[in-house]
Amino acid sequence: MGKAITGTDFNFPGQKGVYRGKVRDVYNIDDRYLLMVATDRISAFDVVLPEGIPYKGQVLNQIASMFLEMVTDIVPTWNIASPDPNVTVGVRCETYPVEMIVRGYLTGSSWRLYKSGGREICGIKLPEGMREHQRFEKPLITPTTKAEQGMHDQDISADEIISSGLVAEEEYRMLEDYSMKLFLRGSEIAAKQGLILVDTKYEFGRRDGKIYLIDEIHTPDSSRYFYASGYEERFAKGEQQRQLSKEFVREWLMANGFQGRSGETVPEMTPELVNEISERYIELFEKITGREFVKADYMDPLRRIENNVGNFLAGLR
Repeated sequence: MGKAITGTDFNFPGQKGVYRGKVRDVYNIDDRYLLMVATDRISAFDVVLPEGIPYKGQVLNQIASMFLEMVTDIVPTWNIASPDPNVTVGVRCETYPVEMIVRGYLTGSSWRLYKSGGREICGIKLPEGMREHQRFEKPLITPTTKAEQGMHDQDISADEIISSGLVAEEEYRMLEDYSMKLFLRGSEIAAKQGLILVDTKYEFGRRDGKIYLIDEIHTPDSSRYFYASGYEERFAKGEQQRQLSKEFVREWLMANGFQGRSGETVPEMTPELVNEISERYIELFEKITGREFVKADYMDPLRRIENNVGNFLAGLR
């Protein structure tokens, strides 16, 4: 197994700046394009974990590229090309300060809220008597604010977004409409692979007065999937669902006393655990896309990225 890509420090032609997020390094090229490098960093509970996961970045980048190409009839996307297995280049947009979370099922953080007695999420009332992994009557849009690095995203209602001026009402309603259509499309694609798209997030930006879908979509980092086979039987018995997501990482952390709260320490990530997580991500790729995963050359991945991107930018400029 190759060495994980945990950070980059490139100096591309036309580079104006770089932003390093939880798992991606984003380069500004000529104030016209964004060059997004999907590293092998992994985060959970808004904390970047100490060990990288080989091939994780490639998995996320290639899943996102596939799905971005499959939704261009719904909304314009920022994607131009993927010149390297870990890289996407696209148009630079002004990012909306909210993330659009769409939930089809009472699972994960929404279930933890419900189990603790909460009956409202982002201004939406939840009925009594629901059970974990139960399907909502219709998908819910539960937005969050986009937090600064190291901070937690915060739930926010549509009314709060509009009344505070974070997003103008007309534009926000368009974001809602796009999000729901994207979720339905993602659900249709997942169903063909024997999966259920449980919940996901979308991010949008604006350029020249037009809304664009940006960042990754329908990846195991931004989405949760159940296996469709056996869902009803497991739900009837109150059993846990078979999931395709990084929820297994969160569950491992919680089992070892970590939920990102003050004073908690990330448990040791052994080589065996890192290898297991890497294999799970590859499994996710193949199940979600229906394609065989071909591992990129990891002998010198940073040089590979630099060469591939340099050649692409020479043609783009």
